[in-house]
Amino acid sequence: MPRGGDPRFGADADDTDCPILHVDMDAFFASVEVRRRPELRGRPVVVGGVGPRGVVSSASYEARAYGVRSAMPTMRARALCPGAVFLPPDFAQYSAASRAVMQIFRDVTPLVEPLSLDEAFLDVAGARRLLGRPARIARMIRQRIFEEQRLTCSVGVGPSKFVAKLGSSRAKPDGLLVVPADRVLEFLHPLPVGALWGVGERAAEKLHRLGLSTVGDVAAAPIGMLRGALGEAAAAHLHELSRGRDPRRVNPEQAEKSIGAEVTFDDDVVDPVALRRAMLSLAQKVGARLRAAGHAGRTVSIKVRLADFRTVNRSRTVDGATDVAREIFETSWALFTALQPGARAPGGATEPIRLVGVRVEGLAPAGTLPRQLALGAPEHGWREAEAAADAAAARFGRSVVRPASLLGGDDLRRTENRPRPGVDPLSDPRTPS
Repeated sequence: MPRGGDPRFGADADDTDCPILHVDMDAFFASVEVRRRPELRGRPVVVGGVGPRGVVSSASYEARAYGVRSAMPTMRARALCPGAVFLPPDFAQYSAASRAVMQIFRDVTPLVEPLSLDEAFLDVAGARRLLGRPARIARMIRQRIFEEQRLTCSVGVGPSKFVAKLGSSRAKPDGLLVVPADRVLEFLHPLPVGALWGVGERAAEKLHRLGLSTVGDVAAAPIGMLRGALGEAAAAHLHELSRGRDPRRVNPEQAEKSIGAEVTFDDDVVDPVALRRAMLSLAQKVGARLRAAGHAGRTVSIKVRLADFRTVNRSRTVDGATDVAREIFETSWALFTALQPGARAPGGATEPIRLVGVRVEGLAPAGTLPRQLALGAPEHGWREAEAAADAAAARFGRSVVRPASLLGGDDLRRTENRPRPGVDPLSDPRTPS
């Protein structure tokens, strides 16, 4: 049954002409952490930057009961839920769990469109003859994810992507909701205008000023009224959605365009050694994520944000595709040193830096883009060493194998917003228990 117990949209509702599924993992990062640490089950768990400038990436439903939400500053989350367990993210673990979940989807249908690590659209029209009706397929997917991955998900079943995604959000947590094709407007029209795809806070405020508070209000409003408030394109978009019209197909070719990592320092940094080590750590993360995703890219970019929030981006396209952290670091550090971020402060010191980021763009499956070895470089070397480190990290944790320059010293650990190596976050005095 959906949240609220409305039988019109329960798991046994009519799913005729409802070939689209939206599967959304429940509190994904937090759930993977609880799976790794069963003693945390039932406790509020928050994943994200653990420093004073950190941001929440994921919160368990126990933490959400206190008002903790994704994208919230960690300091705010600590104030709302001081008894929560705060953990730094481990994207290698989340990527591995995501690949396993996506494989379950692809066992059902090749028409899978991932939106992120933890959600995807599926078109199951072609799977009906073999596996049954869409709601039955949704139940099977949920069961497999729970039995094989010990994780839960919520699924929306509907005639379009927009309706299916709304369905999964209203089935949370750990639920299944079916929106019959002939009841789409019954489902949509009572919802708040913020449920419409593309309506953020500002657009919602404009609609509210026009007296439009529900999706049904938007559907009944003259298109000219919407144009005057939102512009031609947005008005047409919302007019169609409010009537349940969404012609977009599930696109399995939707490819990830870039993979990156960035860090906001707990305190603004001027020390070039600390900056170099931070960027090396970021390059290590990006390389690991590229290899985990089976991607390589030709363009390396950096982002630098100064203490006054001025932000500068630079990029360089290299000769061959790479997923090697050493090569990513060498290119990103060359970009950084050439940039000389910020004007020089009085006395010759570099302006304080608030954030740095490293990203690889122009992605394609590893091996499909040309890879060019440096003159005299061995055919095997850094990539093989890093792949071996990946295997060790998958078994023992990412902190087991790290570059020697990242060992020791508290400045980098603060930079990475992570607990000290060898210290259980549950017993770390900086982490509430």
